[in-house]
Amino acid sequence: MKLIVGLGNPGPEYEFTPHNVGFLAIEILADQLNVEVRNRQCRALTARAQIGQEQVILAKPETYMNLSGLSVGELIDRLEIKPEADLIVIQDELDFPLGTLRVQRARSSAGHNGIESIINALGTNDFLRIRIGVAPEHKPRDGKEYLLSPMRKAQSNALEPVLIDATDAAKMIVTDGPAAAMQKFNRKPEPGE
Repeated sequence: MKLIVGLGNPGPEYEFTPHNVGFLAIEILADQLNVEVRNRQCRALTARAQIGQEQVILAKPETYMNLSGLSVGELIDRLEIKPEADLIVIQDELDFPLGTLRVQRARSSAGHNGIESIINALGTNDFLRIRIGVAPEHKPRDGKEYLLSPMRKAQSNALEPVLIDATDAAKMIVTDGPAAAMQKFNRKPEPGE
């Protein structure tokens, strides 16, 4: 059993903000797997699905970003899984340029409050993260305001392919392991790609 968590904030006012790319990726993954993320458990909306031979739970915590660890910790306990082997978190990353994707494990929170909350709840940073770059070309004056403001059309268009890549990375982690996903998705694009 694998747990794939997308980070974000509940509520329509946050739906299409940079901080909610984790939620958006989970919705795309749910569509691909033909399930709806609507069951309530452990302070999250969840769905059960299958990727390859593996059962997975897709989750969107309803605790708001800064308390994501409350929900993720409860889900880990309820599902009786090990974070280092079975948890995949999809998050926004203001330190990476818009459209960048990195699959990484055992990293610090880098100031991301949702990740910090999960690390504190689990007592470890040893879990997989799919980090989706959301930084605009010019550094915003107020990062928090930028993350919680609706994306412009150009931003949404730039993020569409990376959200698909994020779901492909999550599926590859489940079917082929983290190393394969890191090798495929962490490389620099070739000129002309």
